[in-house]
Amino acid sequence: MKSLIQTTTTENTNNMVHIIKGVVISYAITLLLLFVFSILLTYTNLLESMIAPVILMITMISILIGGSLGSSKIKRRGLINGGIIGLIYISILYFISSFIQTGFGLNIYAILMIVFSILAGMVRRNCSE
Repeated sequence: MKSLIQTTTTENTNNMVHIIKGVVISYAITLLLLFVFSILLTYTNLLESMIAPVILMITMISILIGGSLGSSKIKRRGLINGGIIGLIYISILYFISSFIQTGFGLNIYAILMIVFSILAGMVRRNCSE
């Protein structure tokens, strides 16, 4: 019985490491893509109205890749773990935003970002199984 408990504890610890790895990978990709987009905004004639949709796309792509890489080694509940990566990613983002931006609140755009972030983590993991 003790062996089963130790195996489950080790498995849960490994899953958390992979989830954290997925979140870190997602943020690294986000920073890289935002840097490239900011250079494009600076040196080209891109419209400022493109900022919100491009940021949404960058976020989803980052979570798709981070969720896929982070949960690829997880053998069970990949769908849930991919969703957790998306949820942690967006939770950290909104937690930081609430401190930086005055008058921060949840609106329809924020709720859609949360839902799409969770789905992005789940969809990619589900497709790779």
